[in-house]
Amino acid sequence: MTNMQVSSTEKPRKVKSILVTLPKPDSEKSPYFDLAKKYNLKIDFRSFIHVEGVPAKEFRKEKINLADFTAVIFTSKNSADHFFRICEEVRFDVPADMKYFCISETIALYLQKYIQYRKRKIFFGKQTAAELAEVLKKHTTEKFLYPCSDVAAEETQKFLNDNGYDFKTAVLFHTVCSDLSDLAEVFYDVIAFFSPSSIHSLFINFPDFKQNFTRIAAFGASTHKAVLEHELVMNIPAPTPEAPSMTMALEQYIKQVNK
Repeated sequence: MTNMQVSSTEKPRKVKSILVTLPKPDSEKSPYFDLAKKYNLKIDFRSFIHVEGVPAKEFRKEKINLADFTAVIFTSKNSADHFFRICEEVRFDVPADMKYFCISETIALYLQKYIQYRKRKIFFGKQTAAELAEVLKKHTTEKFLYPCSDVAAEETQKFLNDNGYDFKTAVLFHTVCSDLSDLAEVFYDVIAFFSPSSIHSLFINFPDFKQNFTRIAAFGASTHKAVLEHELVMNIPAPTPEAPSMTMALEQYIKQVNK
């Protein structure tokens, strides 16, 4: 993951290869595959981080009584997976009238894996804690459990605190850096990041990483912040009004430099 230094006045190189720091999509209909085909690109997928569940023994030390809660807030599929895993491991039967508040419809639909999907029990926002606020306003008397990782989104906790909700966080899984040693001698024109943890993983694996010719794409405000904190140049920010998705931001950049 090293290369010669590029002059700031030099025209950016054409993009021929992209590393997306996410697992490979399950569906062939992913916009990344369309992008690869359209511009004849090599797009690889590799998770820079993975999650490991907190064992039931460790969870019990948190002294959280699951029966105390009337509602659960999910901000990721991982949080749903590990909530239901812990319930099973500690032999807690989730009540049929438990309410679920999801940060997006995608996560709400994902709950069908674990429960019978009834709209009266499942509520969702568009994508952020603030958007979920409108839904939560009608349920201020609930006792909320917020399952999360050890690097939980501060935005959600801050929102719940600021608005006086009765909630408790439960760390049910850890975000862990993946071993990327096999990428040591590999070069990509663009690396696309989606979380500060992924950028942290890059520097844990390659402490002497130099950006050089590599263009950095970053999704979300907290990821943008992490890019700058590590003194990297952010070439492709997303989302923007013109490019609400990472693939759209990548395409706009590629159109510009691959002329």
